[in-house]
Parts: sequence; C-alpha cells; structure tokens
Amino acid sequence: MSINSKNKVSAAWLTALLCLLSVIFLAPVFIILINSFKSKLYIMGTPFTLPNPDTFVGFQNYVNGVKSSDLILSFGRSVFITVFSVFAIIFLTSMTAWFIVRVNNAFTKIIYYAFVFSMIVPFQMVMFTMTYTVNVLRFNNPVGIIPVYLGFGSGLSVFMMTGFLRSVPMDLEEAAMIDGCTGPQIFFRIVFPIMKPTLITVAILNAMWIWNDYLLPYLILGSTNKTMPVAIQLAMQGAYGSVDWGGFMAMLVLAIIPIVIFYLFGQKYIIKGVMAGAVKG
Repeated sequence: MSINSKNKVSAAWLTALLCLLSVIFLAPVFIILINSFKSKLYIMGTPFTLPNPDTFVGFQNYVNGVKSSDLILSFGRSVFITVFSVFAIIFLTSMTAWFIVRVNNAFTKIIYYAFVFSMIVPFQMVMFTMTYTVNVLRFNNPVGIIPVYLGFGSGLSVFMMTGFLRSVPMDLEEAAMIDGCTGPQIFFRIVFPIMKPTLITVAILNAMWIWNDYLLPYLILGSTNKTMPVAIQLAMQGAYGSVDWGGFMAMLVLAIIPIVIFYLFGQKYIIKGVMAGAVKG
C-alpha cells in the first residue's frame, strides 16, 4: 500500500471517529430537544423516541415553562451577570497579563504562579468560606457576584493571555514609545487589538461557564435573585418531588440557545486563541 493510500485510510478513520464523537456529544442535546415537544406523561417512558400524534404537544411545554419559571427576569439577570462578569475578566486580566509579561521580575513571577495555582484549587474547598465572606461584604446580589466571578475566572484567563503575549515582539511597543505613546495608549492601541483571538476565546469560555453555572449563583443569590439555571431547577419541581419534565426540557432548550449563538459567532477564534495562549504558557 502506498503512502498516499495509507494517508487516505488514516484520514477516513479519523473522520469516522470524529463523527462518532460528535454524535455522542450532540445526542443529549437532541434528546432534550425532542422531549421538549412531548407530553410530560410520555417523557419518562419513551425518552428516546420522536414525538408522534399521541405525544406531541407543540409549544405548550415552552409556554408552561416560561410562566412557571419567571423566565424573563431570570434571563435578564443571567445576561447582566454574564456580560459584565466577562467584560471585567477580559478588561482586568488582559492588563494584568501584560504587566506580568513586560515587567519580568520576581514579584510578577509570584503573581503569575499565584494565578496558575488558583486554577487547581477545587471550588468545593473554598465554597463555605467564600459564601461567608460574600455575605459579610454584602456581595450577595447580582452586582456583587461579578467580582466573585472575576476572582474565579482570572486564573485561566491570565494564564492564556500571558502565553499569547510572550509571543508578541517588544519592537511594536518600542516603536509606539518612540512615536510618543504613553503606557495606556500602547496597551489599548497596540497590544489590546493584537490580543483579539485570545480575548474572544477567553470571553467564550468564561461566558459558557458563567451562563451555565448553577452552584455559585445558588449559594450567593439564593432564590431571591434567580439566574436561569436556578430558576429552571426550582420552577420545575412540584410537590412531593414531582417534576414537570416537559417544561424542564423546554427551559433547557431556551437556556442553551443564547450560548450556542454566541459560540457560533466566535468559534473561528477558539483554536487559534487556545493554541496561542497555551503553547508558550
């Protein structure tokens, strides 16, 4: 067998493997989608079958879910928290990463390794002390949770951005300094635009995490300022542990749509950003 034939066979096997993995990863989403149009009486009995005239209820599950989950307020609250948390993470960690890379001394190395160490600390280890501190500082509200997300999201963000900035030549900044640019001008006019792929990657990763997060908003905000995941979970539970599975599936579909749209708009930057931020990290 020639080398070209072997390459074609390897490519075919790789394509088949990737298709299989795609089906495995997308199967849960497809199951949720088809069950969102079925009566709740049939979801548990036949969860893997397509809706038929006996089980199909149209958009009734979506109507019931929106009414029972206070969706509009929860959606707006989740959008507010996600947008401003991601903005804070990108804005502050990008400047931090630039400072760490350009001011290369013992102090910045300690800061860098502190951020890296924060990535391996399990959330459960700091969960109770964090909740107590947040309550003492009166951060248990939609605005106060933003600094909390900033703290938890800074580790990975700084790690990726420093890895990318190490590959950016210093000549660009030196030329800007010769032209009379100040430090902030160099960062926002030269460095920040160059970091676009990594910034978008960091934004997507953090947005997906914050939007889908259940435990942290539940611990800090409770049931008074519910985000989408918390509202869905609480609203779909009935008396004696009963669950409205139809409304539950419909609300999951509505919760997935915004983050999928955001991912599709920025997906072309993900691989480039991850490689730029990780290879030299």
